[in-house]
Amino acid sequence: MRSGLVSAVTLAALLGSTALVRADGEACSPVTSASLAISGIEITGSKAQDAASGLPKHCIVTGIANQRTGADGKSYAIQFELRLPAEWNGRFLHQVNGGNDGVVVPALGDKPDGFASGGTVPLARGFAVLSSDSGHSGSDPANKSLGLTAGAAFGLDPQARRDYGYAADMTLSPVGKAIIALHYGRKPDRSYMAGCSNGGRHAMVAASRMPENYDGFLVGNPGFDLPRAAIQHAWDVQAFLKADPDLRKSITREDAQVIASRITEACDALDGVKDGLTANLAACQKAFDLKSLACAPGQTNACLPQAKVDALKTSLAGPKNTKGEALYSDWPLDGGIGTGNWRAWKVESPVAPWNNYPIIATMGAASLNYIFSTPPVAVEGSSDKLIDALKAYDFDKDAPKIFAKDGTFTESAMDFMTPPDVDDPKLAGLQKSGGKMLIYHGQADPVFSVNDSIRWYDRLDKNLQGRADGIARLFTIPGETHCGGGVALDKFDALSALTDWVEKGKAPERIIVSANPANKEVPASWSPNRTRPLCPYPSYAAYSGQGDSEDAANFVCKAP
Repeated sequence: MRSGLVSAVTLAALLGSTALVRADGEACSPVTSASLAISGIEITGSKAQDAASGLPKHCIVTGIANQRTGADGKSYAIQFELRLPAEWNGRFLHQVNGGNDGVVVPALGDKPDGFASGGTVPLARGFAVLSSDSGHSGSDPANKSLGLTAGAAFGLDPQARRDYGYAADMTLSPVGKAIIALHYGRKPDRSYMAGCSNGGRHAMVAASRMPENYDGFLVGNPGFDLPRAAIQHAWDVQAFLKADPDLRKSITREDAQVIASRITEACDALDGVKDGLTANLAACQKAFDLKSLACAPGQTNACLPQAKVDALKTSLAGPKNTKGEALYSDWPLDGGIGTGNWRAWKVESPVAPWNNYPIIATMGAASLNYIFSTPPVAVEGSSDKLIDALKAYDFDKDAPKIFAKDGTFTESAMDFMTPPDVDDPKLAGLQKSGGKMLIYHGQADPVFSVNDSIRWYDRLDKNLQGRADGIARLFTIPGETHCGGGVALDKFDALSALTDWVEKGKAPERIIVSANPANKEVPASWSPNRTRPLCPYPSYAAYSGQGDSEDAANFVCKAP
């Protein structure tokens, strides 16, 4: 624990105070380690924040849970912060974060631009918001020598794996509520969990493991099948390297434009209007053939060399072993494929310290080997060595390691990372508790295939005899890549849709989406006032044929 925080806690204790105080004497919160009185939890700070930058006046309470020494000899703890607004709306939001976690992301409830909460972060709406590092530090000085794999090195400790997967959330949920009760003098009226990417995975896992702790789960672009999705990273690298020995040139910006424009040309009008969006995703899969991208003899413009078409086709088909067994999922055709965010993940990122290699080749290689393989596989932390690790990945011998266990690692990656019922979802606990789950997923997501989410939902619906929409609804977003971005309208208020469903019984039949100013991939030709409805799967937004085609009011949710 930092020395400054030690002295602050000690001073409060010496003064006999029940609260940590600001220098000007104003009490921020009555919450201390002693007043909270939960074993293994230490309150390390309490800091008042004045209203600024769109955020309200609030108190930040920080703490540490379950400090320990791991099996790898490194120090571990679950660090967290809870932001408590002066004008509280009675709701608790557990913000679950993306990537490998490892940092306490400011507890605002959403990204600062608030794409999934309509432009106003939950803290500014009056939610009390909790955030944590999920039990490990991604910048631990002890791991500095590991280079780009440092953030995944916690995979050497089995408890850190569990905390990352689900245990930190289970630890902190009652802690957050207890702090809220002490601070405001009453328990929260309603509790929610929300996150995108790995955060979406956290929420889906919690909906299966502890549904009674929350009234609603807001799930974005979920990596609920993350260990299997990580195998895709090796699959992509090996596929695209066959198109060009320099991965970053395998799909150039010009190639990407050809891919996106040709798919859009074939699929754009399938929703009844030409607007640059692949809204009718199911029909698009039949309307466009990747083979048509290949250059004819003598053709050099508006086409791709056959090797690049083959690489793209292989990537989109998803990873398989030599028996032809699927190891993850396939991917749909959408006009957002090939765009900037898609390329950054798949083939070339803008990150100079990574030698501009894609995100999957840095974060992906480290996670696949250190966290999702049992036993963990140490890989060197330079960008070139990470590429080499994915090049060498064996889909027959290495892929089964995500299901493996041993005497030290008694839970496989599939055990600690995915919902317990991932392949046969029933959400029995959520049904019993009466909770709701709202899922959104970009159709051009390059990290987690929307097809995987669709198949999961189809299985759930089958298990619930066609009544899955009573507890869970899935909304796919045309053109959107990973948690925002892409040639897409990607600003919407899913949080209000969820709270209305939970608190008013108003199930979301459509969610209005508009252009997000933070998304620089939105074409200049699109009206800045364009709106569309997001429709619950399997329906899609179809133009009614009457009225302004830029207005969501003139679209209907139509069955495919």
